[in-house]
Amino acid sequence: MINLLSADAADEVSALSKIITNVCSWLVNEGLKIVIALIVFAIYCAVIKSICKRIDKKLQKKNVDMTLRKVSIPWLRRILIFIGFACVLAYLGIETSSIAAAITSVGLTVGLALQGSLSNFAGGVIIIVMRPYKIGDFIECNGNSGTVEDIKLFYTYIRTGSNQVIVIPNGVAGNSVVTNYSAKDTRRNDLTFGISYDCDFEKAKQIIKECMDNNELILKDPEPLINIQSHSASSIDILARYHTKTDDFWAAHWYMLEAVKKAFDENGISIPYPQLDVHVKNDLPQDKEPVKSSKK
Repeated sequence: MINLLSADAADEVSALSKIITNVCSWLVNEGLKIVIALIVFAIYCAVIKSICKRIDKKLQKKNVDMTLRKVSIPWLRRILIFIGFACVLAYLGIETSSIAAAITSVGLTVGLALQGSLSNFAGGVIIIVMRPYKIGDFIECNGNSGTVEDIKLFYTYIRTGSNQVIVIPNGVAGNSVVTNYSAKDTRRNDLTFGISYDCDFEKAKQIIKECMDNNELILKDPEPLINIQSHSASSIDILARYHTKTDDFWAAHWYMLEAVKKAFDENGISIPYPQLDVHVKNDLPQDKEPVKSSKK
């Protein structure tokens, strides 16, 4: 009985010794490779991050478009990291062909389920390549207007004047009419001022011209235009047309509205407003009473 127990204990010790030997052998061989692979991959990621930062700084010094930089640099970093990850798997002896096939099948399944997102992706590529607008531009798209804060591959983010963020799918932006107010260096503004028929319109035109001359934001070239636009029902409408730098558009707009109103008041130029005169006409003679009808 004692001999049997001794034999069983010896077998267990022998099996445990084999397991420990195999584990140590694996750690020496494969484990060391994994540690080396992780260290190399971490260093590789740090180097890629540093290289992408340097590329971004060089592009910034060369005044490359911000939209192109903010989209291309992150994707360049992701692609390089993915290539490094594939190299690590190959170093560890893992078959990358089967992983690539699995990624392809999953991508096909996700693509069929997200057809709308794919249209947004295609729209994002078109926007980045064709650049109908860029970050910092003031645009109007699909009934929404604001300053473009960011452009991703799937969505465009714009900030409205009331500091709200509107997210526009790139598929919509790529297939809709987009008005880019910042595409040109200058913008034209047309203002209409209505004056009473009793006022001197030549004097009103001179006042508007003086207001334009006193504002440095209004460009002298092209020359501003001041003419009678129309004879309305209750006013003479004077058109004031001028150009400004795109960034100065709203400042000049608000200035002209206030300055012209103050100058009109100081010079007795009245701005009419709609009025309705009601006249009650009584055709019935005072000495007669209405005839009463009687039924029999």
